[in-house]
Amino acid sequence: MATAKKASEMKAAGKAGADKAASKKTASTKAPAEKKASAKGRSDGAHAKVKPSDKLAAVVGEGPLARTEIVSKMWEYIKKNKLQNPDDGREIMADDKLGPLFGEKKVSMFQLNKIISANVS
Repeated sequence: MATAKKASEMKAAGKAGADKAASKKTASTKAPAEKKASAKGRSDGAHAKVKPSDKLAAVVGEGPLARTEIVSKMWEYIKKNKLQNPDDGREIMADDKLGPLFGEKKVSMFQLNKIISANVS
């Protein structure tokens, strides 16, 4: 009886392995199409070029930029000018350029995406 039970378990394990292999095969057939969509130069989502407002352009520069580039340039500016609150690293203090953009003396780093979204078109 023990061997029948063991054979039954092995058969179930084999079926699970076959199911897993089939799902891998399906995923691998989709990979080339997904790879093409994720290539550089795409214009969707975070990679779409947007035009910064005048206030935002004072910090990140003129011209169409991807949202990812805008976020990177914002953080580059914040770190270069030491605008992170040393007591609370999540807080960003406004200077002459960031003040008009933020509308406050300091904001949370979690508000940056909302501020950026409000200042691009």
